[in-house]
Amino acid sequence: MSKSKSVVETQFLREKRWVLTSREDALRIIAEEMPETDVEGTLAYILSATKEGKTVMLGECRFRQIR
Repeated sequence: MSKSKSVVETQFLREKRWVLTSREDALRIIAEEMPETDVEGTLAYILSATKEGKTVMLGECRFRQIR
């Protein structure tokens, strides 16, 4: 993970623990999981949904608010 500030936690289906994830890494994950989507728009949606306490699943990755 890069040294940028973490904005969200992520967890892939095959993993058991949540990982702090920077904006850059989140954008990379979104691009890998859903290459046909608007990456910036999708991240904006994920960040707004996680602020409401929701967990968002995109492909094989879950996103949640930092705890």
